[in-house]
Amino acid sequence: MNHFPVIAIDGPSASGKGTVAQKVANQLGFAYLDSGALYRLTALAAQRAGVLWTDEAAVAELAAKLDVVFVGESILLSGDDVSVEIRSELIGSGASQVAALPAVRVALLQRQRAFSEKEGLVADGRDMASVVFPHAQLKIFLSATPEVRAQRRFKQLLARNEPADLAVITADLQARDERDRLRSVAPLVQAADAYLLETSNLSIEAAVNQVLLWWRDKSTKTL
Repeated sequence: MNHFPVIAIDGPSASGKGTVAQKVANQLGFAYLDSGALYRLTALAAQRAGVLWTDEAAVAELAAKLDVVFVGESILLSGDDVSVEIRSELIGSGASQVAALPAVRVALLQRQRAFSEKEGLVADGRDMASVVFPHAQLKIFLSATPEVRAQRRFKQLLARNEPADLAVITADLQARDERDRLRSVAPLVQAADAYLLETSNLSIEAAVNQVLLWWRDKSTKTL
């Protein structure tokens, strides 16, 4: 399906996969795809258009026509820099809801695959290894305990000077986990050939180094 090197990293919300994936991409000189950003952008676009996140047909139409530009660390939606706005808890919850809609996932599938580049790609999300890039050279399922993930999200919000209630965050993560696991299309699962990376007691640096070790091992065997 893809002819270029791909590292696919899946995992639940707040597992640290985005940070790890971006650092791995930087180390290897690969492109980086934050697939979750596309679902967040879809949720934001729906909110701006007055479309309910449960309206599958309307949300899918918006997803297929997203006017999105990635410029460095900035993300533009219809010309507006929404890099901060899409990271809010409200839009994160909306992203989880629209991601459960089959038509939306279909609408965004080819857009995600188009990020694959000759130099290589590191993609993170919830179905990168199982659906979007099933032939990825390296597949990883990155996880952490719900308690650790909730604490991480709590600290992220405090660092951004946003309201943070640990009990609310924990309940929201549990709801997202359930939606991700039980959705009818592309549920969150560890691919059969994916390495499990449990990061509850790992630093970001240690997690990144482990991914790089696995990649070098895979690359050596294919030479």
